[in-house]
Amino acid sequence: MKVKITGLLLIFSVVVGMAQQKKWTLEECVFYAVENNLTVEQFELDLENANIDQSDALGNMLPTLNASSSASKNVGFTIVSTSNQPVAGNQSTVSVGGNISSNITLYNGLRNFKQLQRAKLNAISNQYRLDNLKDDIKLSVANNYLQILSNKEALAVSRAQYAITEQDLKRTKELVEAGVVPKGDLLDLEATAAGQEQQMVNNESLVLISRINLAQLLQITDYDNFNIADESFEIPPSDILNNSAKTIFAKALEFRNDIKFSKSTVDLAEKDLEIAKGAYAPTLNGFFQYGARYSDATQPLPDGKGGVFTPGFIDQLWIFDGISYGAQLNVPIFNGWSTRNSVQRSRINLEKSKLQFEQDKLDLETTVNQRYVDVTTFAKAYYAAEKTLEARRLAYDYAKERFDVGLMNSFIFSQAQSRVDNAEADVIRTKYDYIFRLKILEFYFGIPISLD
Repeated sequence: MKVKITGLLLIFSVVVGMAQQKKWTLEECVFYAVENNLTVEQFELDLENANIDQSDALGNMLPTLNASSSASKNVGFTIVSTSNQPVAGNQSTVSVGGNISSNITLYNGLRNFKQLQRAKLNAISNQYRLDNLKDDIKLSVANNYLQILSNKEALAVSRAQYAITEQDLKRTKELVEAGVVPKGDLLDLEATAAGQEQQMVNNESLVLISRINLAQLLQITDYDNFNIADESFEIPPSDILNNSAKTIFAKALEFRNDIKFSKSTVDLAEKDLEIAKGAYAPTLNGFFQYGARYSDATQPLPDGKGGVFTPGFIDQLWIFDGISYGAQLNVPIFNGWSTRNSVQRSRINLEKSKLQFEQDKLDLETTVNQRYVDVTTFAKAYYAAEKTLEARRLAYDYAKERFDVGLMNSFIFSQAQSRVDNAEADVIRTKYDYIFRLKILEFYFGIPISLD
């Protein structure tokens, strides 16, 4: 038994350790966020309600069926339910009755049929709203994920820069001790090293904060053990710019869930107007009812053979039963303009929905054009930053050669190194800005979010 318990504990510790060491890919983060977001869960419940509304609308088209029964005891004057004869005095009577009834709407201006159609449209609309929320979450996760990558890369660069400065600092100390260079050069390098060390601390904080932000978006509370995969991402290949902004917008109109949701609100408003107009039509309802009665005060009845008999409980239910059926027609003549006003409100709501739909399309076109310009702009900024970095590195190499042979003081050399540091930071920033905007534009073109 001890061996089994020890083995189980060992397996549990290994599983926990593996869970703590897990590093999340972008695809895993996106999937987890969509599956565990609280707002998504709320929208999914709204979708379930919309499906229930469909069941309600379908049920309104079916006939109803209800059964009821009653039993009572009366003392004193009463009317016998089976014979409608009065019973006076202190006599007590027992009565039992039951009935089954059914009602169906035969015609109500086709409102029941249109309400079923509306319920189906509403379920589709809720699905679009849910899918649109998932799209927003995917973009938000991608942005936060890339921010961590950017901060991690900046941290790695600052550490490498600090390591180089430490080597220069060690060499300069030796030169100062040998009397080759003045002590001021050493102080300048020490100041540069201190600044780089501070930048490392800042970058470490940015990595931690960005990890926490993504963990919160995923609703993961174990911030200490949450981390993303240690991968280095370069600019992914993409031919999205081979398409014009107009082509991307046309494609986005076909599949973007926010546009589908906006269009569904127009469809719902149109159906609401049809339902409201249906109230002008007359309503025709059909009904059917079967009932039976029993009373212990029932008088003897002829037995059909020249005699009489007192019917019992079962006999009375068969004898005193009856069926009624028919139809009821209601014609609206005047109802205080409520139907007319309802139609007018529905028509106004339809016009508002149409205007909002057109506005949403204009907003999407503006967004696509802006994203298209962003991609081209940030691409140029990234390639320009790379060229600047290359030039700064060449200048730094030249400055280092002069510094190593004592032809340049440490202050000017530190400036050259600082320019390289800034250029490397610009490359990292513009690279991930470019990647994110590239992925957004691809997403509007229907390409799933991926860093491959």
